[in-house]
Order: sequence, then structure tokens, then C-alpha cells
Amino acid sequence: MARARSEERRTEILRATLEVIAERGYRGATLGAVAERVGLSQQGLLHYYPTKEALLVAVLEDRDRWDTGGGGSRGEGPWPLELLGSLVEYNAMRPAIVQTFSALLGESVTEEHPAREFFSLRYSQVRADMAASLRAEHGEELPGGLTPERAATLMVAVMDGLQYQWLLDPGTVDMPGSFRDFLRLLRDRTGPDVSGPSPG
Repeated sequence: MARARSEERRTEILRATLEVIAERGYRGATLGAVAERVGLSQQGLLHYYPTKEALLVAVLEDRDRWDTGGGGSRGEGPWPLELLGSLVEYNAMRPAIVQTFSALLGESVTEEHPAREFFSLRYSQVRADMAASLRAEHGEELPGGLTPERAATLMVAVMDGLQYQWLLDPGTVDMPGSFRDFLRLLRDRTGPDVSGPSPG
């Protein structure tokens, strides 16, 4: 019972942290604000997470348990591309988490940000996972001539870019629909050759 209650409290803390970071950004979020939101003293919060950085890492790791990144890295094999489309749709049902992730991602590019290393490693792993998914469906070359690795970089850029656009204008940007449009572009075998004229 004690362990179950502790895990429940940790879940409450992570949820509150997501809300506070979404509202204020990481630098503006304080342990005191998180503690107040879950009805704890700051000292009580430190019992679960001894530093702000430890809390940040826990939030990011929790987010990745359901995020698209990590399918292949968990030893479950590459995720089918259609499943990736469904997961983008699932993201659209959790705007607070997407908002927090996007805020942290934007901040992490600054020097010495505590999330910088996490995102650097995460992007490396996610690109590898996306390349594995693309290779499973298309082999070593996609219809447009890209390798899975080159297309994976574009896929990750589209996914995160769509999140920012959707957060800013959810009434206009159809995040799941646009991602499925991108998957159709990757599969298109009839598009024009945009590589330019051949020499000679």
C-alpha cells in the first residue's frame, strides 16, 4: 500500500510539473509552485525529487513512455508507419503534455540547459528508430530516392514542427492529418523528378 501510494504521489507531482512548465517554461517553474499544486510543502516535494533537475528528467522520461520515440529502442522492433500516424493523433488529445515538451525543447537549445543532453540523446535515438521503421516498409531506398536515415531526419522535423504549428493555431492546423499527408508523400512513386537535369 505504501509503495502504491508513493507511486500515485509521484504521478501527481509529474502531472503538476507538466502544468507548471507549460504555463511558465522550465526557467520560470519553481519547486514551490509544483509543491503548492499537489498540496505538499517544498520539503515534502524534495522527498520524492531532491532537485529541480531530477524532477525535469523524470518528467521527460515519463513523457517518452508513451511518445513515439523509443519503439525500436525498447527491443519491440520498428513501429509500423501507420502506428506512428495513430500516435500523432494521440498526441493531439494531450495538448498540455505537447505544450510542455515543446516549451522544454525550445529552451534546451540554450547553453547549459539541464534538458539539452536529454534531447540530444533522444533525437539521436528517435532518428534511428524512425529509420528502422522506414527501412521495414521501404527497404534501403524510399520511392523518392532517399535513404531511410535521410528521410528519418525529415520525419522528426515534420513531427515536431507540426506540434509547434498546432499549438499556435489548433483550429487551422490538423496535426494528425498533416502527418498522414507527409507519409503519403514519402510513399509517392509518381511525383516529378526534382533532382534537376542529368549532366550532358
